[in-house]
Amino acid sequence: MADKLSQVDRSRLMGRVRSKNTKPEMAVRKCAYRLGYRFRLHRTDLPGKPDIVFPGKRKVIFVNGCLWHQHNCKRATKPQSNAEFWEAKLKRNVERDAQAVADLQRDGWSVLVIWECETRRDDDIVQQLQRFL
Repeated sequence: MADKLSQVDRSRLMGRVRSKNTKPEMAVRKCAYRLGYRFRLHRTDLPGKPDIVFPGKRKVIFVNGCLWHQHNCKRATKPQSNAEFWEAKLKRNVERDAQAVADLQRDGWSVLVIWECETRRDDDIVQQLQRFL
């Protein structure tokens, strides 16, 4: 199937996708703060630059977009145009994620991955946070 957008428009649209302070990430941060937890953001000195870091507890949270990190849900459909490029890019993302989690665990950190589709309801986020922290 051909892309509905031109190559220039598609590039512009994909370039606007943020990696920090996304809606799902903000929802998780809001719930953690409301529960009384304090945290650091996007620590560049840790593998994978975790979205949320609890240094005293040695716990980190990644808030992953379903498309970009290939979650097994309906939101993770691959773009149909330029399929070869997207297949390789998304595969690299998944491999990089796995390596970051392994490195963090090897260094004694506990890791939680919260998927974009799991951030629709605050109650679900709160339950995950309470179990993890």
